[in-house]
Amino acid sequence: MKIDQRTTRALNRRLILNLLRREGPASRADIASVTGLSPAAVTFVVSDLIAEGYLIEGETQRGTTGRRPIPLEINYSSHFAIGIKMNVGSLECVLTDLSTAVLSTLTVNCKSSAPEAVLDAAERAVSMLQRMVPETEGRLIGIGFSMPATIDTEQGICVQSHRFLWDNVPLGKLLQQRVDAPVWMEDDTLAFALAQHLFGLGRHHKVFTALALGVGIGCATVSNGVVQRGAFGRAGKLGHIVHDPTGPLCECGRKGCLQAFYSEPAIVELWRKERNLDSRADRYAMKEAALQGDAVARKILQSAGEAIGWHLADVVNIVDPEIIVVGAEAVAFGDLLFDPMRKSLSERCYEGRAPAIVPDERDNFWSSGAAALATQALFNFEAGGTTQALQE
Repeated sequence: MKIDQRTTRALNRRLILNLLRREGPASRADIASVTGLSPAAVTFVVSDLIAEGYLIEGETQRGTTGRRPIPLEINYSSHFAIGIKMNVGSLECVLTDLSTAVLSTLTVNCKSSAPEAVLDAAERAVSMLQRMVPETEGRLIGIGFSMPATIDTEQGICVQSHRFLWDNVPLGKLLQQRVDAPVWMEDDTLAFALAQHLFGLGRHHKVFTALALGVGIGCATVSNGVVQRGAFGRAGKLGHIVHDPTGPLCECGRKGCLQAFYSEPAIVELWRKERNLDSRADRYAMKEAALQGDAVARKILQSAGEAIGWHLADVVNIVDPEIIVVGAEAVAFGDLLFDPMRKSLSERCYEGRAPAIVPDERDNFWSSGAAALATQALFNFEAGGTTQALQE
């Protein structure tokens, strides 16, 4: 990296903003002490951030020794972001502040997964959400778009999505042209992990793994503040580990992938077939049946938890996370799924040291994860070219 005055300024901005994000309000003197920056450097950067609306000065209080230093804090309501998560048949959309706290939600139906139809729906969603912006909010910082796929984040291209049959679709660029705002794209599990790192259950952990148990099964590890994407954005495809090569066909075209057996739809469908139930029997009905003693439902959930925990242990043995944050639809099964998963995980982890499994049951945190792709621009100047332009 070429180190010049602009790069140094960006680094200092990131240092100060992330300190305030993690620890809350602090005075200029405290910031200088913790970061090691000179008081002059802190004053210079803070002045810019206040002028741009990203920081505000809090109330000072008089103590026995006189007036206390003025605390600084992030003005999360100064700007807003839009997050769009692509699902089968719909786009789940949110308007958030800079902390990814949800201000408004919106679901836009999208019967076709063709890129042009998705672009139309996304443009419509952005327009509707912008009209919902409270008067206290500032300008749009950007739009995040997440989907289950391999993504070229630098170019905003969906390289491949087996679920939606996309290959090399430059949706980020196309949407940006339509809405005239920066657009970031990412795989939905990686975006979920980013949101957990910035403002979620992974916020105070140096190394953690986010596990998605929904239509697919995926995981993403955050290490020292960086989401580990791998060389080509394919890291963490836990659902495509082969569980049994003689098993059912997976959406990726191979047989026996873990998610072909134990994704949330696969779990529920297995129960329906065993009990001869129609499509109205959903995961909530299955959970209730299991709680009421349905032996078939309980056995399926136990098998699913054991199998997922078995393969998850390989991830743990390699990356050594402090905790595992679990999200998506299968979280609804609760300990009926998690207890056998914890047991299986513990049995296979090195020295029996299994990290805690911590469920996150918030439904809209996945679309907030998409919004975090835009929010990330404020906290990490290395996130891409658009990010640098934002901070200059």
